[in-house]
Amino acid sequence: MTTLSFRRSDFPEGFLFAAATSAYQIEGHAHGQAGRTHWDSFAAIPGKVVNGENGQIACDHYHRWPEDLDLLRDAGFDAYRFSTSWARVMPDGRKVNAEGLDFYDRLVDGMLERGLKPMATLYHWELPAALGLKGGWTIREIPERFAEFAHLIGNRLGDRLWSTAPINEPWCVAWLSHYLGQHAPGLSDLGAAGKAMHHVALAHGLAIEALRSTPAQNLGAVCNMEYAIPHGDGEADERAARTYDGIYNRWFPGAFLKGAYPEDILEGLAPHMPEGWQDDMKTISQPIDWFGVNYYTCQRLKATDGPWPAHDMVPGPLPKTDMGWEICPEGFDWLLRRTIRDYSGDLPLYVTENGMANPDRADVPDDARIAYLDAHVDIARAIAAEGLPLRGYTVWSLLDNYEWALGYGKRFGIVHVDFATQTRTPKASYHALARALAD
Repeated sequence: MTTLSFRRSDFPEGFLFAAATSAYQIEGHAHGQAGRTHWDSFAAIPGKVVNGENGQIACDHYHRWPEDLDLLRDAGFDAYRFSTSWARVMPDGRKVNAEGLDFYDRLVDGMLERGLKPMATLYHWELPAALGLKGGWTIREIPERFAEFAHLIGNRLGDRLWSTAPINEPWCVAWLSHYLGQHAPGLSDLGAAGKAMHHVALAHGLAIEALRSTPAQNLGAVCNMEYAIPHGDGEADERAARTYDGIYNRWFPGAFLKGAYPEDILEGLAPHMPEGWQDDMKTISQPIDWFGVNYYTCQRLKATDGPWPAHDMVPGPLPKTDMGWEICPEGFDWLLRRTIRDYSGDLPLYVTENGMANPDRADVPDDARIAYLDAHVDIARAIAAEGLPLRGYTVWSLLDNYEWALGYGKRFGIVHVDFATQTRTPKASYHALARALAD
């Protein structure tokens, strides 16, 4: 498949098409007086990251951003979802690095010069290492420090940002990193996870409060979601899937949009949360202007013996991406509709990430990615056509980049990056999107 079945004209007027990246994954953190992050610390631990790779050079976007913004413009995208690095702007989490702010000034102005709407995410996982050493997301000070960062960015860039979200994928920041141990700081501790699950939510609320006092407008939240499927037909597996769905898909949307954590998950997690957490729910549920969903795959859950949450993920039968993730568009459809029905209502909803990893070479058509995008955008088209408030779709990612604990081996980009030479080569999926967006 070398073409996409949709055209821009199939969508309601004003429907937004964007592509996304994140700071640490592409910028090159060795430049511009950026501070050390907890990802640098994590990658230095043997066995934590493939080949011990880190984001010190990445895609060298710090120097090559004009070329990358030209790629976005030339493909016909309306917007660019990017992130600011806390450790670049505040190397120790508090003291301001003027070079960091100047870089984002140039970047945002470059977007506007090319007719791209800047969609900012303030935090895509690059916690300053100095704050990580103090306890990171397990201590209350970190949300408070993050609000200071949000206020700084809002004052400096807010007059030019089209949208701003405080934290990308809070489940990854809290649960994946503190209970499953797969991301920095690499903890496997339910007590730490319980604290992080609340403090990350609190950081969102405090940041929204801080941003409201700056020129920044159009504030939202971005949560990742995975379709939870029971492995078997029994009650135990159904309960396991419900628990996974609660931790992954319902915890943060419930907090942000309803001011409440799901009761079934609180039964297991509340004993591990910080004292007095209930008093923060009004702050966490500050009104927002839009909600974003990142979606890639489904998970099949099997009940296990042992303490809560007592489930394992098992492989399923669907075709898989290079990440080993099942390609499951029906889960995308179900989760978007459930989110509108149970959480966001009439609030504008955006798909803020969707895409696949494929072992691409610059000279080989990435037909699998084109098929993946086509199936998921078709669902977005159907939902928008029904008059539901889906307002945009964002491809992950513009560039092949640093895929966290998997290093540079997994390629999500619609543009191939040769990491030795930093040569950019648009893939067939890039050209297919450009054709679709031109009509």
